[in-house]
Order: sequence, then C-alpha cells, then structure tokens
Amino acid sequence: MKRIPGLKKVRDLHVSASDDIASLLDSMGQGGGFMASNLHEVASTFGAMCAREGCVKFLSFPAAIMATGTRGVLIDMVKEGMVDVIVTTCGTLDHDIARTVGDYYQGSFEMDDVKLHRAGYHRLGNVLVPLEDYGPLIEKRMQPLLSRLYAKSKSVTTEELCREIGRDLGSERSLLYWAQKKGIPVFVPGITDGAVGSQLWLFSEAHRDFHVDLLGDERRLSDITSEAKETGALVLGGGISKHHVIWWNLFKGGLDWACYVTTAPEFDGSLSGARVREAISWGKVKESARQASLYAEVTTVLPLIASYVLTRRKRS
Repeated sequence: MKRIPGLKKVRDLHVSASDDIASLLDSMGQGGGFMASNLHEVASTFGAMCAREGCVKFLSFPAAIMATGTRGVLIDMVKEGMVDVIVTTCGTLDHDIARTVGDYYQGSFEMDDVKLHRAGYHRLGNVLVPLEDYGPLIEKRMQPLLSRLYAKSKSVTTEELCREIGRDLGSERSLLYWAQKKGIPVFVPGITDGAVGSQLWLFSEAHRDFHVDLLGDERRLSDITSEAKETGALVLGGGISKHHVIWWNLFKGGLDWACYVTTAPEFDGSLSGARVREAISWGKVKESARQASLYAEVTTVLPLIASYVLTRRKRS
C-alpha cells in the first residue's frame, strides 16, 4: 500500500502537575466564560470525588477518543488512581491494539474520502487509520489470543477479555495493559460492535461452543456497586457505556458523585444529551449527589481536568 507522504504520527498527550493549569481553571471558575465555570466545576467535583475515601470511581467513554492522543491522558488517569472501573465500547479495544502495535496519523476533517479510501486509509474525524494497521492487524493479534483463551475455557467475560488483551500487548503505551496492571476492570457491554467483536464472531464460527459471558459482566458490576460505600462517575460522551454506569448504580440508590461531559443537546430526548438532573428522576443519581455538567468536546477539556486533579492533589 502506498503511503501518503508527509503525514505526522498521532502522539499521546501526557499530563503532570502544573500550577499554571490549576490556577487557570480556578480563575475560569470565577465567570471566565460561558462554559468556563462548568469546566472548573467538573474538574473540582471530579477532584473531590477522587479524594473521597471509599468512593468507587467509574469512568465511561466512547472509543473514538482512543484514536487520538487523549489515550495518553486516560492512561495517566489509570496510573494515578483516578479510576476504579472502566465501562467503554468495543472500539476502545480496537484502537488500543491498533495504536499499540501500529500507528495512526494526523489528517483533517476536509480530506477527500474517496482518495483516502483508494489509498487504503480510514478517516475517523481528523485522524487517519491505515487499513493494514486496523482490521488485518487486529485479526492477527486476536485469533491466537482467542485460541489460548479457548484452551482454558469455552466462555469469557468482556472483563476477562480486556485483561488478557492488556497482558498480551504488554506495552506501557496501552490503556488495557495499565488497567490490568493496576487491577482495574474494563467492561464492554456492546462487545460485538467493533473489530474485536468481529473477531469474536469469526472465532465462534469455527468453535460453536465458544461464547461471551455478558451476564458474568453484569454480575460483577452488580457486586461492585452493591458493595461500594459510595460511587462516583466521570461520564465522557454518552451511549451504551454511559447508560451502563448509571443503570447499575440505580440498584444501590444512585451515584453519590456525577460529572458529565458531552456535546449532545437534551432536546431530542437522547441519553447522550441527558443532563445529570434527568438521571435523578430515574434514581440513577442521588438527589443529594454532588454533580456537574459540561458541554464540551472531550479531547479539548480532559487534559485540563486530569491535570487540575493532579495539581490539587500535589498541593494538598
């Protein structure tokens, strides 16, 4: 396949304690702009949640941000103890494998998609994904891994699958590697909706007694929420990963802490656009919960939020 010349590789961002960023966000919380105060409120609420003794911290996000350098921020959040449980979508597994073993590249939203298709690139927003670094690469990694798992058991939960993928990748560039290293469970309720999911289906075609134990994941989530003294969530975007977090917290009386970051409006009744206050009506968030919502694109604000928490922790 002929490469497009002059492309820059997608590089991970990484956060560290910075007095400047913390001070900036503190000042933004004092009326710095239309959403600036909301950004500060989410950052400070999430920071308080992270500092809360005995609070189980959920993180949910859609896969697309894993294709960007923001993957590095997610890794840092795991390494720094800001996360106890992750609920995400199948593409997170896809992109973590593909970017750990291969490379993605910087593009733009305005590129000619016909030319990209003919050149062998997928476009994800302004990120370019080489065809051979996605589907074929993921198949090459997943089929031997599934064979090894099958030799031990005819079924696997998504938690177990994510842990084994992390171990198999064995790279500090990988989110799944750090999650398994830190003992953080990763759940993917929509596991068939992605390249890894397609590999599961393909493997099952040749091994009809193999299956994914989704109810095993549900039992684990039920145990985690029911045994928790308190629960909190940083919800990035929406969709199935968001709903799975707030749904299972319904059965313990609701989240004690809730931070939402989304670009979706609520006027169409979508879950992605629903504010925290709507979840209160369902019992998914407690009436007394500390809450904050921010309308913003995640890759723009998550580095600021995570850096703010690290800085405040360093100062305390």
